Amino acid sequence: MNIQTPVPVAADLAAVKERQRAAWSAGDYAIVGATLQIVGETLCEAADLRSNQRLLDVAAGNGNATLAAARRFADVTSTDYVGALLDRGRERAKAERLAVTFQEADAENLPFADASFDVVLSTFGVMFTPNQVQAAQELMRVCRPGGKIGLANWTPGGFIGRLFKLIGKYVPPAPGMMSPALWGDKAHLEALFGSDATIATQSRMFVFRYRSPAHWVEVFRNYYGPVLKTFAAIDPPAREALAADLHALIDEFNVAKDGTLVIPSAYLEVVIARQ
Repeated sequence: MNIQTPVPVAADLAAVKERQRAAWSAGDYAIVGATLQIVGETLCEAADLRSNQRLLDVAAGNGNATLAAARRFADVTSTDYVGALLDRGRERAKAERLAVTFQEADAENLPFADASFDVVLSTFGVMFTPNQVQAAQELMRVCRPGGKIGLANWTPGGFIGRLFKLIGKYVPPAPGMMSPALWGDKAHLEALFGSDATIATQSRMFVFRYRSPAHWVEVFRNYYGPVLKTFAAIDPPAREALAADLHALIDEFNVAKDGTLVIPSAYLEVVIARQ
């Protein structure tokens, strides 16, 4: 397996991971995550998922790709390092009477043998790992030769990519950290996954639909861990400035003219053939 290191890592990755775990455990990501279900469905179709395949959902969150795969009768294992998110996935699977194995696991140290799965998926999940090189190695390791890795990653210039750049103005990332949105760039993925991977990409849009710009800010401020934790980490004047910047960002991307919020957010759909 030939996976290259595109950028030297100087950050304290263990400390970053703990801060990230706290952020994703805060609020209730499932409130936001459930709206993204269509992305999991589309990714399963892009990967041409079959009912006789073993599938691993990495950094599964509340289980969008997990449920999509289980609906297609694959043998599904769903993992995340935040147990509360897996609980939301369990609730959803139980409600639909879908057979899924849930297991708490770190995307950078997956507790599975080499070549254990035919398909490995992650929707807006593994892209947030602090050690991107290690995460890519783990995805490749647990996927069998001839298998597929399917990813949905926010792009740097899309709405969510810009959101994270905005957050970084108020709470800067640790020195040496690579942006998660780099996973939305094909050249970066080719550097991460190396010569043992054939990478096909498709530019797609997920459309956020909320009652109003104020409603989006309210939901993300109360339930989306990274935004919630950013507001909590800054003083009241900075919170007012951040709220104003969020509304300005929304105004830039919102295509609705009726007071509601309709924001197309670019993401990269990725299917990697494991050599």
